[in-house]
Amino acid sequence: MPMSRTMFDTHAVDNQPPPLLPRDLWADDVALREAVAREAGDAFAARLSAYGRLAGDALSRLADEAHRDRPRLRTHDRFGNRIDRVEFNAAYHEVMATAISNGVACLSWHDAGPGAHVARAALSYLHYQAEPGSSCPLTMSHAAVPVLRREPALREWADKAAQPHYDGRDLPMAGKQGITLGMGMTEKQGGSDVRANTTQAALLAADGEYELTGHKWFFSAPMSDAFLVLAQAPAGLSCFLLPRWRPDGSRNALRLLRLKDKLGDWSNASSEVEFEGAWARRIGGEGRGIATILEMVMFTRLDCMLGSAGLMRMALAQAAHHARHRRAFGKRLIAQPLMRNVLADLALESEAATAFALRVAGAVDRAATDPREAAFARIATAIGKYWICKRAPGFANEAQECLGGAGYVEESGLPRLYRQAPLNSIWEGSGNIQCLDVLRALAKEPDTGEALLAELLAGSGIDADFDAVLADAQARLAQGLDETGARALVEQLALLLQAAILLRAGNPLAAAHCRSRLGGGRGATYGTLVSGIDGDAAIARIFAD
Repeated sequence: MPMSRTMFDTHAVDNQPPPLLPRDLWADDVALREAVAREAGDAFAARLSAYGRLAGDALSRLADEAHRDRPRLRTHDRFGNRIDRVEFNAAYHEVMATAISNGVACLSWHDAGPGAHVARAALSYLHYQAEPGSSCPLTMSHAAVPVLRREPALREWADKAAQPHYDGRDLPMAGKQGITLGMGMTEKQGGSDVRANTTQAALLAADGEYELTGHKWFFSAPMSDAFLVLAQAPAGLSCFLLPRWRPDGSRNALRLLRLKDKLGDWSNASSEVEFEGAWARRIGGEGRGIATILEMVMFTRLDCMLGSAGLMRMALAQAAHHARHRRAFGKRLIAQPLMRNVLADLALESEAATAFALRVAGAVDRAATDPREAAFARIATAIGKYWICKRAPGFANEAQECLGGAGYVEESGLPRLYRQAPLNSIWEGSGNIQCLDVLRALAKEPDTGEALLAELLAGSGIDADFDAVLADAQARLAQGLDETGARALVEQLALLLQAAILLRAGNPLAAAHCRSRLGGGRGATYGTLVSGIDGDAAIARIFAD
Protein backbone atom coordinates (compact mmCIF):
# COMPACT_ATOMS: atom_id res chain seq x y z
CA MET A 1 0.00 0.00 0.00
CA PRO A 2 1.22 3.61 -0.54
CA MET A 3 3.36 5.14 2.20
CA SER A 4 1.89 8.02 4.21
CA ARG A 5 3.73 11.29 4.77
CA THR A 6 4.42 10.20 8.35
CA MET A 7 6.02 6.96 7.14
CA PHE A 8 8.37 8.54 4.61
CA ASP A 9 9.36 12.22 4.70
CA THR A 10 10.88 13.29 1.38
CA HIS A 11 12.16 16.50 2.96
CA ALA A 12 14.47 14.82 5.45
CA VAL A 13 17.55 16.08 3.57
CA ASP A 14 21.02 15.31 4.90
CA ASN A 15 23.06 16.09 1.77
CA GLN A 16 23.24 19.87 1.78
CA PRO A 17 26.43 21.60 2.93
CA PRO A 18 26.27 24.05 5.84
CA PRO A 19 26.97 27.74 5.08
CA LEU A 20 30.64 28.57 4.54
CA LEU A 21 30.33 31.80 6.53
CA PRO A 22 30.93 32.95 9.21
CA ARG A 23 34.57 31.97 8.92
CA ASP A 24 37.97 33.49 9.71
CA LEU A 25 39.29 34.37 6.25
CA TRP A 26 42.80 35.10 7.57
CA ALA A 27 43.24 31.93 9.63
CA ASP A 28 41.84 29.85 6.76
CA ASP A 29 44.23 31.15 4.13
CA VAL A 30 47.63 29.45 4.39
CA ALA A 31 48.92 31.04 1.17
CA LEU A 32 48.05 34.56 2.30
CA ARG A 33 49.63 34.17 5.73
CA GLU A 34 52.82 32.76 4.26
CA ALA A 35 53.01 35.52 1.64
CA VAL A 36 52.54 38.27 4.23
CA ALA A 37 55.31 36.82 6.38
CA ARG A 38 57.58 36.38 3.37
CA GLU A 39 57.11 40.02 2.36
CA ALA A 40 57.83 41.28 5.90
CA GLY A 41 54.29 42.25 6.83
CA ASP A 42 53.88 39.87 9.77
CA ALA A 43 54.22 42.67 12.32
CA PHE A 44 50.61 43.47 11.38
CA ALA A 45 49.36 39.89 11.79
CA ALA A 46 47.05 40.74 14.71
CA ARG A 47 45.31 43.44 12.67
CA LEU A 48 44.98 41.15 9.70
CA SER A 49 43.57 38.40 11.89
CA ALA A 50 40.94 40.75 13.29
CA TYR A 51 39.95 41.90 9.81
CA GLY A 52 39.82 38.33 8.54
CA ARG A 53 37.17 37.59 11.15
CA LEU A 54 35.22 40.73 10.23
CA ALA A 55 35.38 40.01 6.50
CA GLY A 56 34.15 36.47 7.00
CA ASP A 57 31.23 37.50 9.16
CA ALA A 58 29.79 40.99 9.72
CA LEU A 59 31.14 42.56 6.53
CA SER A 60 29.74 39.77 4.39
CA ARG A 61 26.28 40.24 5.89
CA LEU A 62 26.45 43.98 5.27
CA ALA A 63 27.55 43.32 1.69
CA ASP A 64 24.41 41.30 1.02
CA GLU A 65 22.29 44.28 2.03
CA ALA A 66 24.38 46.81 0.11
CA HIS A 67 24.08 44.78 -3.10
CA ARG A 68 20.34 44.21 -2.78
CA ASP A 69 19.64 47.93 -2.48
CA ARG A 70 21.59 49.64 -5.25
CA PRO A 71 22.65 53.32 -5.16
CA ARG A 72 20.15 55.89 -6.45
CA LEU A 73 20.87 59.27 -8.05
CA ARG A 74 19.06 62.39 -6.83
CA THR A 75 19.92 65.39 -8.98
CA HIS A 76 17.59 67.80 -7.12
CA ASP A 77 16.08 68.12 -3.67
CA ARG A 78 12.35 68.51 -2.97
CA PHE A 79 12.60 72.27 -3.52
CA GLY A 80 14.23 72.02 -6.93
CA ASN A 81 17.76 72.82 -5.78
CA ARG A 82 20.55 71.01 -7.57
CA ILE A 83 22.27 68.56 -5.18
CA ASP A 84 23.81 65.87 -7.47
CA ARG A 85 23.80 63.30 -4.71
CA VAL A 86 23.97 59.52 -4.77
CA GLU A 87 22.10 57.79 -1.96
CA PHE A 88 23.34 54.47 -0.61
CA ASN A 89 21.90 51.84 1.67
CA ALA A 90 23.04 52.34 5.27
CA ALA A 91 24.89 49.01 5.06
CA TYR A 92 27.24 50.48 2.44
CA HIS A 93 28.22 53.29 4.80
CA GLU A 94 28.84 50.72 7.57
CA VAL A 95 31.08 48.76 5.22
CA MET A 96 33.05 51.90 4.33
CA ALA A 97 33.38 52.97 7.96
CA THR A 98 34.58 49.51 9.01
CA ALA A 99 37.10 49.29 6.17
CA ILE A 100 38.56 52.75 6.66
CA SER A 101 38.78 52.49 10.45
CA ASN A 102 40.69 49.23 10.01
CA GLY A 103 43.17 50.72 7.54
CA VAL A 104 42.03 49.29 4.19
CA ALA A 105 42.41 52.74 2.61
CA CYS A 106 45.09 54.30 4.79
CA LEU A 107 47.33 51.86 6.65
CA SER A 108 50.23 52.51 4.24
CA TRP A 109 50.19 56.21 5.07
CA HIS A 110 48.72 56.47 8.58
CA ASP A 111 50.86 53.75 10.18
CA ALA A 112 53.73 53.94 7.72
CA GLY A 113 56.65 51.65 8.46
CA PRO A 114 58.26 48.46 7.17
CA GLY A 115 55.61 46.07 5.92
CA ALA A 116 52.77 48.61 5.97
CA HIS A 117 52.10 48.36 2.24
CA VAL A 118 52.09 44.57 2.48
CA ALA A 119 49.64 44.62 5.37
CA ARG A 120 47.38 47.10 3.60
CA ALA A 121 47.48 44.89 0.51
CA ALA A 122 46.39 41.91 2.61
CA LEU A 123 43.56 43.98 4.10
CA SER A 124 42.42 44.89 0.59
CA TYR A 125 42.58 41.22 -0.45
CA LEU A 126 40.45 40.19 2.54
CA HIS A 127 37.99 43.04 2.05
CA TYR A 128 37.40 42.19 -1.60
CA GLN A 129 36.22 38.72 -0.62
CA ALA A 130 33.46 40.26 1.48
CA GLU A 131 32.39 43.42 -0.36
CA PRO A 132 34.21 44.17 -3.63
CA GLY A 133 32.13 47.17 -4.72
CA SER A 134 33.40 49.42 -1.95
CA SER A 135 36.97 48.53 -2.90
CA CYS A 136 36.75 51.13 -5.69
CA PRO A 137 36.64 54.25 -3.45
CA LEU A 138 38.91 52.58 -0.89
CA THR A 139 41.54 51.92 -3.55
CA MET A 140 41.35 55.40 -5.07
CA SER A 141 41.51 57.09 -1.69
CA HIS A 142 44.64 55.10 -0.86
CA ALA A 143 46.30 55.66 -4.23
CA ALA A 144 45.77 59.43 -4.34
CA VAL A 145 47.63 60.24 -1.12
CA PRO A 146 51.23 60.25 -2.42
CA VAL A 147 50.17 62.31 -5.46
CA LEU A 148 48.46 64.95 -3.30
CA ARG A 149 51.38 65.09 -0.88
CA ARG A 150 53.55 66.52 -3.65
CA GLU A 151 51.44 69.70 -3.71
CA PRO A 152 51.80 71.88 -0.59
CA ALA A 153 48.44 73.55 -1.27
CA LEU A 154 46.75 70.13 -1.16
CA ARG A 155 48.47 68.79 1.93
CA GLU A 156 45.29 68.93 4.02
CA TRP A 157 43.49 66.81 1.44
CA ALA A 158 46.29 64.24 1.58
CA ASP A 159 46.36 64.24 5.37
CA LYS A 160 42.62 63.70 5.70
CA ALA A 161 42.60 60.94 3.08
CA ALA A 162 45.24 59.18 5.20
CA GLN A 163 43.10 59.25 8.35
CA PRO A 164 41.19 56.16 9.60
CA HIS A 165 37.91 58.11 9.69
CA TYR A 166 34.92 57.80 7.37
CA ASP A 167 32.32 60.52 7.00
CA GLY A 168 29.70 59.82 4.35
CA ARG A 169 27.95 63.18 4.71
CA ASP A 170 27.89 65.56 1.75
CA LEU A 171 29.82 68.40 3.36
CA PRO A 172 32.85 70.58 2.55
CA MET A 173 36.19 69.01 3.43
CA ALA A 174 36.83 71.48 6.25
CA GLY A 175 34.01 69.92 8.30
CA LYS A 176 35.37 66.37 8.13
CA GLN A 177 38.06 64.39 9.93
CA GLY A 178 38.52 61.99 7.03
CA ILE A 179 37.68 62.06 3.34
CA THR A 180 37.42 59.75 0.32
CA LEU A 181 38.72 60.39 -3.17
CA GLY A 182 37.54 59.34 -6.63
CA MET A 183 38.79 59.59 -10.16
CA GLY A 184 37.62 60.78 -13.59
CA MET A 185 39.86 60.27 -16.59
CA THR A 186 38.01 58.72 -19.54
CA GLU A 187 35.73 60.59 -21.93
CA LYS A 188 33.27 59.47 -24.59
CA GLN A 189 35.62 60.05 -27.50
CA GLY A 190 38.81 58.75 -25.94
CA GLY A 191 38.42 55.85 -23.52
CA SER A 192 41.93 54.67 -22.65
CA ASP A 193 43.39 57.24 -25.05
CA VAL A 194 43.22 60.07 -22.52
CA ARG A 195 45.26 62.37 -24.76
CA ALA A 196 42.08 62.65 -26.84
CA ASN A 197 40.25 64.24 -23.89
CA THR A 198 38.50 67.51 -24.69
CA THR A 199 37.62 68.81 -21.21
CA GLN A 200 39.11 72.30 -20.97
CA ALA A 201 40.84 73.89 -17.98
CA ALA A 202 40.82 77.70 -17.95
CA LEU A 203 43.35 79.38 -15.67
CA LEU A 204 41.91 81.58 -12.90
CA ALA A 205 43.59 84.53 -11.24
CA ALA A 206 44.94 82.56 -8.28
CA ASP A 207 48.00 80.45 -8.94
CA GLY A 208 47.16 76.77 -9.60
CA GLU A 209 43.39 77.35 -9.75
CA TYR A 210 41.28 76.58 -12.84
CA GLU A 211 37.73 76.24 -14.07
CA LEU A 212 36.94 72.98 -15.85
CA THR A 213 34.35 72.66 -18.60
CA GLY A 214 33.61 69.31 -20.21
CA HIS A 215 32.56 65.80 -19.29
CA LYS A 216 33.67 62.40 -18.02
CA TRP A 217 32.17 59.20 -19.40
CA PHE A 218 33.17 57.22 -16.29
CA PHE A 219 33.27 59.08 -12.98
CA SER A 220 34.06 56.57 -10.26
CA ALA A 221 32.58 56.75 -6.77
CA PRO A 222 30.74 60.06 -7.39
CA MET A 223 30.03 60.72 -3.69
CA SER A 224 33.72 61.04 -2.93
CA ASP A 225 34.81 64.35 -1.44
CA ALA A 226 37.09 65.13 -4.38
CA PHE A 227 38.31 63.62 -7.63
CA LEU A 228 41.54 63.45 -9.58
CA VAL A 229 40.67 64.37 -13.15
CA LEU A 230 42.49 65.06 -16.43
CA ALA A 231 41.78 68.14 -18.55
CA GLN A 232 43.44 70.17 -21.31
CA ALA A 233 45.22 73.22 -19.84
CA PRO A 234 46.97 75.83 -22.03
CA ALA A 235 50.21 73.79 -21.94
CA GLY A 236 48.52 70.42 -22.51
CA LEU A 237 46.85 67.57 -20.64
CA SER A 238 47.11 68.21 -16.90
CA CYS A 239 45.95 66.63 -13.65
CA PHE A 240 43.60 68.40 -11.22
CA LEU A 241 41.90 67.89 -7.87
CA LEU A 242 38.22 68.73 -8.30
CA PRO A 243 36.21 68.77 -5.03
CA ARG A 244 32.45 68.44 -4.60
CA TRP A 245 32.49 71.78 -2.73
CA ARG A 246 34.39 74.96 -3.61
CA PRO A 247 36.78 76.52 -1.06
CA ASP A 248 34.15 79.20 -0.29
CA GLY A 249 31.69 76.52 0.88
CA SER A 250 29.43 76.58 -2.19
CA ARG A 251 28.63 73.51 -4.29
CA ASN A 252 31.00 72.93 -7.13
CA ALA A 253 29.65 72.85 -10.67
CA LEU A 254 29.80 69.12 -11.35
CA ARG A 255 26.51 67.71 -12.65
CA LEU A 256 25.83 64.00 -12.29
CA LEU A 257 23.90 62.99 -15.40
CA ARG A 258 23.13 59.33 -14.70
CA LEU A 259 24.49 56.25 -12.96
CA LYS A 260 25.94 53.46 -15.05
CA ASP A 261 23.80 50.30 -15.21
CA LYS A 262 26.68 47.89 -14.66
CA LEU A 263 27.07 44.14 -15.06
CA GLY A 264 28.12 43.86 -11.42
CA ASP A 265 29.75 46.00 -8.75
CA TRP A 266 26.23 46.90 -7.66
CA SER A 267 26.97 48.33 -4.22
CA ASN A 268 29.20 51.03 -5.72
CA ALA A 269 28.02 53.85 -7.98
CA SER A 270 29.68 54.86 -11.24
CA SER A 271 28.39 57.85 -13.16
CA GLU A 272 28.60 60.22 -16.08
CA VAL A 273 29.29 63.85 -15.24
CA GLU A 274 29.39 67.31 -16.80
CA PHE A 275 31.67 70.09 -15.55
CA GLU A 276 30.12 73.54 -15.99
CA GLY A 277 32.96 75.78 -14.90
CA ALA A 278 33.87 73.54 -11.96
CA TRP A 279 36.63 74.82 -9.66
CA ALA A 280 39.80 72.69 -9.54
CA ARG A 281 43.41 72.96 -8.41
CA ARG A 282 46.24 71.68 -10.56
CA ILE A 283 48.45 68.81 -9.35
CA GLY A 284 51.90 68.83 -10.89
CA GLY A 285 52.95 70.91 -13.86
CA GLU A 286 50.81 71.88 -16.82
CA GLY A 287 51.10 69.33 -19.57
CA ARG A 288 52.29 66.68 -17.08
CA GLY A 289 48.92 65.12 -16.39
CA ILE A 290 49.70 61.58 -17.47
CA ALA A 291 53.02 61.49 -15.59
CA THR A 292 51.27 62.80 -12.49
CA ILE A 293 48.41 60.33 -12.60
CA LEU A 294 50.66 57.33 -13.30
CA GLU A 295 51.89 57.25 -9.70
CA MET A 296 48.30 56.82 -8.58
CA VAL A 297 47.60 54.27 -11.30
CA MET A 298 50.38 51.95 -10.11
CA PHE A 299 48.63 51.63 -6.74
CA THR A 300 45.18 51.15 -8.25
CA ARG A 301 46.48 48.49 -10.64
CA LEU A 302 48.05 46.65 -7.72
CA ASP A 303 44.65 46.63 -6.07
CA CYS A 304 43.15 45.17 -9.25
CA MET A 305 45.59 42.28 -8.83
CA LEU A 306 44.76 41.93 -5.15
CA GLY A 307 41.02 42.14 -5.79
CA SER A 308 41.07 39.45 -8.47
CA ALA A 309 43.27 37.22 -6.31
CA GLY A 310 40.90 37.72 -3.37
CA LEU A 311 37.89 36.97 -5.56
CA MET A 312 39.54 33.74 -6.73
CA ARG A 313 40.24 32.80 -3.15
CA MET A 314 36.60 33.24 -2.10
CA ALA A 315 35.32 31.34 -5.15
CA LEU A 316 37.76 28.51 -4.39
CA ALA A 317 36.70 28.43 -0.74
CA GLN A 318 33.03 28.19 -1.72
CA ALA A 319 33.73 25.37 -4.20
CA ALA A 320 35.95 23.38 -1.84
CA HIS A 321 33.56 23.80 1.09
CA HIS A 322 30.69 22.48 -1.01
CA ALA A 323 32.76 19.53 -2.21
CA ARG A 324 33.79 18.64 1.36
CA HIS A 325 30.18 18.26 2.46
CA ARG A 326 28.19 17.20 -0.61
CA ARG A 327 27.89 13.50 -1.53
CA ALA A 328 27.36 12.13 -5.03
CA PHE A 329 27.59 8.63 -6.45
CA GLY A 330 28.37 7.07 -3.12
CA LYS A 331 31.04 9.40 -1.70
CA ARG A 332 31.81 13.02 -1.00
CA LEU A 333 32.54 15.18 -4.01
CA ILE A 334 36.00 16.01 -2.75
CA ALA A 335 36.82 12.29 -2.85
CA GLN A 336 35.80 11.98 -6.51
CA PRO A 337 38.95 11.89 -8.70
CA LEU A 338 37.69 14.27 -11.38
CA MET A 339 36.42 16.81 -8.85
CA ARG A 340 39.76 16.62 -7.06
CA ASN A 341 41.47 17.43 -10.35
CA VAL A 342 39.30 20.53 -10.76
CA LEU A 343 39.83 21.71 -7.18
CA ALA A 344 43.57 21.08 -7.32
CA ASP A 345 43.87 23.08 -10.54
CA LEU A 346 41.87 25.95 -9.06
CA ALA A 347 43.95 25.85 -5.88
CA LEU A 348 47.19 26.08 -7.90
CA GLU A 349 45.83 29.10 -9.77
CA SER A 350 44.65 30.83 -6.61
CA GLU A 351 47.83 30.27 -4.65
CA ALA A 352 50.02 31.55 -7.50
CA ALA A 353 47.85 34.66 -7.88
CA THR A 354 48.04 35.41 -4.15
CA ALA A 355 51.82 34.95 -4.04
CA PHE A 356 52.33 37.18 -7.09
CA ALA A 357 50.09 40.00 -5.82
CA LEU A 358 51.74 40.05 -2.39
CA ARG A 359 55.21 39.94 -3.96
CA VAL A 360 54.38 43.12 -5.87
CA ALA A 361 53.03 44.68 -2.67
CA GLY A 362 56.35 43.85 -1.01
CA ALA A 363 58.22 45.53 -3.86
CA VAL A 364 56.06 48.64 -3.45
CA ASP A 365 56.82 48.60 0.27
CA ARG A 366 60.58 48.58 -0.38
CA ALA A 367 60.53 50.85 -3.45
CA ALA A 368 61.41 54.03 -1.56
CA THR A 369 64.79 52.65 -0.46
CA ASP A 370 65.55 50.01 -3.11
CA PRO A 371 65.70 51.14 -6.76
CA ARG A 372 65.60 47.58 -8.07
CA GLU A 373 62.43 46.85 -6.13
CA ALA A 374 60.93 50.08 -7.48
CA ALA A 375 61.78 49.04 -11.04
CA PHE A 376 60.39 45.56 -10.44
CA ALA A 377 57.14 46.96 -9.03
CA ARG A 378 56.80 49.17 -12.10
CA ILE A 379 56.81 46.31 -14.61
CA ALA A 380 55.44 43.49 -12.46
CA THR A 381 52.31 45.52 -11.69
CA ALA A 382 51.42 45.71 -15.38
CA ILE A 383 52.24 42.03 -15.95
CA GLY A 384 50.27 40.90 -12.91
CA LYS A 385 47.35 43.20 -13.57
CA TYR A 386 47.01 41.70 -17.04
CA TRP A 387 47.32 38.05 -16.06
CA ILE A 388 45.59 37.69 -12.69
CA CYS A 389 42.64 39.83 -13.73
CA LYS A 390 42.29 37.88 -16.98
CA ARG A 391 42.12 34.60 -15.07
CA ALA A 392 39.39 35.62 -12.64
CA PRO A 393 36.22 35.33 -14.82
CA GLY A 394 36.88 31.75 -15.97
CA PHE A 395 37.96 30.84 -12.45
CA ALA A 396 34.71 32.11 -10.93
CA ASN A 397 32.68 30.20 -13.51
CA GLU A 398 34.52 26.95 -12.79
CA ALA A 399 33.87 27.41 -9.08
CA GLN A 400 30.17 27.90 -9.85
CA GLU A 401 30.16 24.62 -11.75
CA CYS A 402 31.53 22.81 -8.71
CA LEU A 403 28.25 23.69 -6.97
CA GLY A 404 26.12 22.76 -9.98
CA GLY A 405 22.83 24.62 -10.19
CA ALA A 406 23.30 25.95 -6.66
CA GLY A 407 26.27 27.97 -7.91
CA TYR A 408 23.99 29.82 -10.32
CA VAL A 409 21.72 30.96 -7.49
CA GLU A 410 22.33 34.29 -5.74
CA GLU A 411 22.21 32.80 -2.24
CA SER A 412 25.46 30.92 -2.90
CA GLY A 413 27.34 34.21 -3.34
CA LEU A 414 29.01 32.98 -6.52
CA PRO A 415 26.87 34.90 -9.04
CA ARG A 416 28.02 38.13 -7.38
CA LEU A 417 31.64 37.04 -7.74
CA TYR A 418 31.05 36.01 -11.35
CA ARG A 419 29.56 39.40 -12.24
CA GLN A 420 32.39 41.16 -10.44
CA ALA A 421 35.16 39.09 -12.00
CA PRO A 422 35.52 40.93 -15.35
CA LEU A 423 35.77 44.38 -13.76
CA ASN A 424 39.43 44.41 -12.78
CA SER A 425 40.61 43.39 -16.25
CA ILE A 426 38.82 46.46 -17.66
CA TRP A 427 39.28 49.05 -14.89
CA GLU A 428 42.55 51.00 -14.82
CA GLY A 429 43.51 49.96 -18.33
CA SER A 430 42.27 46.87 -20.18
CA GLY A 431 44.49 43.95 -21.17
CA ASN A 432 45.93 45.55 -24.28
CA ILE A 433 46.88 48.67 -22.36
CA GLN A 434 48.78 46.59 -19.80
CA CYS A 435 50.65 44.69 -22.50
CA LEU A 436 51.59 47.88 -24.32
CA ASP A 437 52.76 49.30 -21.00
CA VAL A 438 55.03 46.28 -20.50
CA LEU A 439 56.52 46.75 -23.97
CA ARG A 440 57.02 50.46 -23.33
CA ALA A 441 58.78 49.79 -20.02
CA LEU A 442 61.08 47.18 -21.54
CA ALA A 443 61.95 49.46 -24.46
CA LYS A 444 62.38 52.76 -22.65
CA GLU A 445 63.21 51.91 -19.03
CA PRO A 446 66.17 49.49 -19.03
CA ASP A 447 66.13 49.17 -15.24
CA THR A 448 62.69 47.51 -15.36
CA GLY A 449 63.93 44.80 -17.71
CA GLU A 450 66.98 44.24 -15.54
CA ALA A 451 64.86 43.94 -12.39
CA LEU A 452 62.48 41.55 -14.12
CA LEU A 453 65.30 39.32 -15.33
CA ALA A 454 66.95 39.31 -11.89
CA GLU A 455 63.67 38.16 -10.35
CA LEU A 456 63.32 35.35 -12.87
CA LEU A 457 66.94 34.22 -12.67
CA ALA A 458 66.62 33.96 -8.89
CA GLY A 459 64.18 31.09 -9.48
CA SER A 460 66.37 29.22 -11.97
CA GLY A 461 68.25 25.98 -11.38
CA ILE A 462 65.46 24.43 -9.31
CA ASP A 463 62.94 23.14 -11.84
CA ALA A 464 63.64 21.92 -15.39
CA ASP A 465 60.29 23.08 -16.82
CA PHE A 466 60.90 26.56 -15.44
CA ASP A 467 64.42 26.74 -16.81
CA ALA A 468 63.30 25.69 -20.29
CA VAL A 469 60.55 28.30 -20.51
CA LEU A 470 62.82 30.99 -19.04
CA ALA A 471 65.36 30.30 -21.80
CA ASP A 472 62.60 30.64 -24.38
CA ALA A 473 61.45 33.94 -22.87
CA GLN A 474 65.00 35.31 -22.90
CA ALA A 475 65.36 34.35 -26.56
CA ARG A 476 62.05 36.00 -27.39
CA LEU A 477 63.08 39.22 -25.65
CA ALA A 478 66.42 39.21 -27.47
CA GLN A 479 64.63 39.03 -30.83
CA GLY A 480 62.92 42.36 -30.21
CA LEU A 481 59.52 43.49 -28.98
CA ASP A 482 56.56 42.78 -31.23
CA GLU A 483 53.28 44.53 -30.45
CA THR A 484 51.23 41.80 -32.14
CA GLY A 485 52.72 39.17 -29.84
CA ALA A 486 52.59 41.28 -26.69
CA ARG A 487 49.87 39.24 -25.01
CA ALA A 488 51.72 35.97 -25.54
CA LEU A 489 54.89 37.51 -24.12
CA VAL A 490 53.19 38.98 -21.05
CA GLU A 491 51.37 35.72 -20.37
CA GLN A 492 54.66 33.84 -20.46
CA LEU A 493 56.34 36.39 -18.19
CA ALA A 494 53.43 36.23 -15.73
CA LEU A 495 53.59 32.44 -15.47
CA LEU A 496 57.35 32.59 -15.04
CA LEU A 497 57.08 35.22 -12.31
CA GLN A 498 54.49 33.20 -10.43
CA ALA A 499 56.69 30.13 -10.70
CA ALA A 500 59.85 31.99 -9.63
CA ILE A 501 58.12 33.37 -6.54
CA LEU A 502 56.86 29.93 -5.53
CA LEU A 503 60.21 28.27 -6.25
CA ARG A 504 62.21 30.80 -4.25
CA ALA A 505 59.80 30.43 -1.34
CA GLY A 506 60.16 26.66 -1.31
CA ASN A 507 56.39 26.45 -1.72
CA PRO A 508 55.17 22.82 -1.76
CA LEU A 509 53.07 23.59 -4.85
CA ALA A 510 55.94 25.04 -6.90
CA ALA A 511 56.72 21.85 -8.81
CA ALA A 512 53.04 21.25 -9.62
CA HIS A 513 52.68 24.84 -10.78
CA CYS A 514 55.71 24.57 -13.07
CA ARG A 515 54.67 21.19 -14.48
CA SER A 516 51.07 22.25 -15.14
CA ARG A 517 51.57 25.87 -16.25
CA LEU A 518 54.98 25.70 -17.93
CA GLY A 519 55.56 22.05 -18.78
CA GLY A 520 52.38 21.20 -20.64
CA GLY A 521 50.94 19.25 -17.73
CA ARG A 522 47.33 20.31 -18.27
CA GLY A 523 44.79 21.00 -20.96
CA ALA A 524 43.02 24.23 -21.90
CA THR A 525 40.43 24.15 -19.10
CA TYR A 526 40.55 23.72 -15.33
CA GLY A 527 40.53 20.14 -14.09
CA THR A 528 42.86 18.78 -16.79
CA LEU A 529 46.01 18.21 -14.72
CA VAL A 530 47.89 15.21 -16.06
CA SER A 531 48.82 12.16 -14.04
CA GLY A 532 51.84 12.64 -11.84
CA ILE A 533 51.03 16.17 -10.65
CA ASP A 534 50.52 16.28 -6.88
CA GLY A 535 47.03 17.71 -6.65
CA ASP A 536 46.54 16.41 -3.11
CA ALA A 537 49.05 18.94 -1.75
CA ALA A 538 47.15 21.77 -3.44
CA ILE A 539 43.82 20.63 -2.01
CA ALA A 540 45.30 20.20 1.46
CA ARG A 541 46.30 23.88 1.52
CA ILE A 542 42.87 25.29 0.62
CA PHE A 543 41.82 25.41 4.27
CA ALA A 544 44.07 25.46 7.32
CA ASP A 545 41.91 22.96 9.21
